[in-house]
Amino acid sequence: MTLSPTTTDAERMLAACRVAKTDTTPVWFMRQAGRCLPDYRKLRQRHAILEIARTPELAARVSLMPVEQLGVDGAVIFADIVLPIAGMGVGVDIVADVGPVIERPIRSIADVERLRPLNPEADVPFVLDAIRMIRQELNGRAAVIGFAGAPFTLACYLIEGRPSRDFTAARAMMFGQPDLWVALMDRLTDATIVYLKAQVTAGAQVVQLFDSWGGSLSPADYARSVLPWNRRIFDAVRETGVPSVSFATANAHLLDLTRMAGSDVVSIDWRVDFEDAWRRFGYDRAIQGNLDSARPVAGWEPTLVGARELMSTVAGRPGHIFNLGHGVMPDTDPDVLRRLVDFVHTEGARS
Repeated sequence: MTLSPTTTDAERMLAACRVAKTDTTPVWFMRQAGRCLPDYRKLRQRHAILEIARTPELAARVSLMPVEQLGVDGAVIFADIVLPIAGMGVGVDIVADVGPVIERPIRSIADVERLRPLNPEADVPFVLDAIRMIRQELNGRAAVIGFAGAPFTLACYLIEGRPSRDFTAARAMMFGQPDLWVALMDRLTDATIVYLKAQVTAGAQVVQLFDSWGGSLSPADYARSVLPWNRRIFDAVRETGVPSVSFATANAHLLDLTRMAGSDVVSIDWRVDFEDAWRRFGYDRAIQGNLDSARPVAGWEPTLVGARELMSTVAGRPGHIFNLGHGVMPDTDPDVLRRLVDFVHTEGARS
């Protein structure tokens, strides 16, 4: 399939997800919805993160900022991975300079059983309303990207009670209380499936599963205690007809297992050799990434060097979505990102 130069940014993004030829390389950035943008920082002076996420008009406004100010091809919804577990009855807050803090961490099967089944329209209606607003406002200018936290990553927060360096408590429960682990993963997987399907119904055109902490496990433990649940999610999303993206950090040792999970697109961070990863995934699978997030912080010249190297490696092969290896860093100059988007679009059109 060859797309004309008049292809909309949304079509460009969706075609790349399906490894179809596009008029240029699509680009978006994780954590682009705010973070380094001055307009977002002004908003944060008046509103907390969860307040913005739970107010559809504010969440939609922030989600649209990168499209309008940076020219990216995807608008990722402004939300947080803890929103669905809050909807399941978990007391959770996002504490400045800490992250998600759980009021009552999971310790027993009774704690798991207290997690009520998620009803997205009743429990997270603000996320769905924001997606509807974004989709209507964009009208094809960019693809609407939904997302959710993967069961393992959510379980880490629920068990640890807050961010952790090594997730020892979560891994200990996984090893020492396998029945409890399975019950928790089942409950979180069911919630993630209905959450992502509801996002698609509301208008999300691509969905990404963030298994941020999956790289903390060995291949054998990941295959046994994480992979089956991620595969269930991607199988369920496939039924919607919407492309799915998998993402984890520090997962070079898990590439073959990541491929087995079954997403349409695999996102890799900068610690993974791009060409080797794509070869192992198969060139019939789309790949996303993987510029080091520190390069835009360092300025335009280091960013340009890294972007040129990456685009040269891709060499015009269909199925590449340009992104950072992780999220935009707060110290990033938005002008560097604007120039990066322009560079990728220009180079991609030449390939």
